[in-house]
Amino acid sequence: MDMTQRRLEGWPAKAAAVIGIILSIFVLLTSSYLNMQGFYRNTIFIGLIMVLGFFIYPFNKKKPGQKFSYLDIGMVVLSVISVGYITLNYTNLHVDRMSQANTIDYIFAVLCILVLFEITRRAIGWFIPILSVLAMVYAIYGAYFPIDFAHSGFSLERLLYRVYMTSNGIFGSTLSIASTYIVLFILFGAFLSASGASRLFNDLALAIAGQRRGGPAQVAVITSALTGTLNGSAVANVATTGAFTIPLMKSIGLKRRFAAGVEAAASTGGMIMPPIMGAAAFIMAGFLGVPYTTIVIAGIVPALLYYIALIFAVDTEAKKQGLKGLSRDNIPEVKKVLMERGALLLPILVVFAVLLAGKTAIFAGFAGIITSIITSYLTKDRSNRITISRFFGALSDGARGSIQVAIACAVVGIIIAVVSMSGVGSMLAYNVIDIAGGNIFLVLVMVMATCIILSFGLPSTALYIVVAVTAAPALVEAGISPLAAHFFVFYFGAMSNVTPPVALAAYTGAGIANSNPMQTSWTALRLALPGFIIPFIIAYDPILLLDTTEGPVNYWRFAIVVATALVGVYALAVGMGNFVRTRMNMVERILFVAVAFLLITTDPMLDLVGIVLFIGVMTVHYVKSKRVVEAQN
Repeated sequence: MDMTQRRLEGWPAKAAAVIGIILSIFVLLTSSYLNMQGFYRNTIFIGLIMVLGFFIYPFNKKKPGQKFSYLDIGMVVLSVISVGYITLNYTNLHVDRMSQANTIDYIFAVLCILVLFEITRRAIGWFIPILSVLAMVYAIYGAYFPIDFAHSGFSLERLLYRVYMTSNGIFGSTLSIASTYIVLFILFGAFLSASGASRLFNDLALAIAGQRRGGPAQVAVITSALTGTLNGSAVANVATTGAFTIPLMKSIGLKRRFAAGVEAAASTGGMIMPPIMGAAAFIMAGFLGVPYTTIVIAGIVPALLYYIALIFAVDTEAKKQGLKGLSRDNIPEVKKVLMERGALLLPILVVFAVLLAGKTAIFAGFAGIITSIITSYLTKDRSNRITISRFFGALSDGARGSIQVAIACAVVGIIIAVVSMSGVGSMLAYNVIDIAGGNIFLVLVMVMATCIILSFGLPSTALYIVVAVTAAPALVEAGISPLAAHFFVFYFGAMSNVTPPVALAAYTGAGIANSNPMQTSWTALRLALPGFIIPFIIAYDPILLLDTTEGPVNYWRFAIVVATALVGVYALAVGMGNFVRTRMNMVERILFVAVAFLLITTDPMLDLVGIVLFIGVMTVHYVKSKRVVEAQN
């Protein structure tokens, strides 16, 4: 559960649960049997989301309370009135009045936007409402901006009409994706969690990596990767898996800030882990106009490379500190874990199989939910069987887990409307390329920094939409393939969770580990840094995305790019970690970092130089370290 939500008790908890169940059932029905027009589906959906949101997100996070306040009830009433008005009058406005809005329409538009801003502030924070207000100011007063960003400007009435009274604003395409694909997969995650899959992930990771050098840290990486297939929230991932992995890491002697940093970096990777990718995969497919399956397949290799890079970084630290793994007595056997609860992995496999078979994401989501219910009865543990009460509990949990995503998809509709009206995306793209002088590497670095800054404090869906409409056009304009451009901006948007000063995943881990939040965030960033070269490699050569839309994949070249990427992330991991067999001098560290940069572009000559340099530095280091080890003995 989102840590900022109220912990309701008594009848308020039951009322919120009922609303959540109604919301989930509505999504399930409109995604299957009910043939409802998209605009009406979206308004009813966001209305229910706002009602539930005001009940469980307090006005003041420092004083959450355990019941609704009169203010919350008042905001619920305003939500119903403002959204209900356009739901009831949409046909009248566009058919009977031939799209001619009146004063009352505009009043309700302003009311809806203000109420939406308030629930966004409660659920997500101040950044998105402020960004939306700035976007609206830019839309109205565009003529007064610097010439490179100026436009003729739009009237307030025209902006309100576009944002509230059409399907190109709040109730637009992003909300359509949220009210179908996204919530359906969040429900799938809720049902899979109810079946006991989270415990399976922990035990399986412990069985695989527990005995390895620095085992608990590697367990954290694997557990977060597996949990990331269900939960795309870095903060929620840390809060759930970190409660188990952080104390485990501390038990073998890892420093508090390092234990929290490992969990934060690992949980951040969950945002880019298919099939859900923090729900951004569905939005990305919509923006690019490609099948959802294309996004899922494209995300597999970059996500695995990120986690491999993180394991390299963790292993380097474990060697440097001389840490060992856990005792065999405290570790379950892989075979035993799979025999007892391995059936709980079937829903994930079913989802991938259905997608690869060419079925829709909605069909895959339903298949995953049904399989989760069935497999809960295939294990010996009766406590995880999805009974009637657990079934409705999963519906309620799924609805609560959908609030941030749905609110973000609604409010960024304002930003998308402004971007499409003003053409600011194209202007930003032109100016970024102009400032960089057409140098691709400088363009990538500038876009990377922009994405991290714009994504501070935002959940995955919101951050992706923001960077997709503002930063991605610059990369496309620079000649990078659209799929690679969108992966690049989303990847670095996700990395904002471990980048100071607003590293929410790191701060959450610090709270569990009782470590210094800023020190923890710098540690998490250092651990995640080897993975930072992966999006650059994708930008220079998108073959890692296995994109077949522009022709068949050359698997020989794909293997070479993967191999050089692995060498690159390893070189950066040991260079940043300052250890291979022994500690290194500054020249060795610089050369290892240089290897990583040489292997970014996938240029054959630079690759050759990088590999030769890597072999040379490793040889020199091993010869030198052998003498050091012999001298110590």
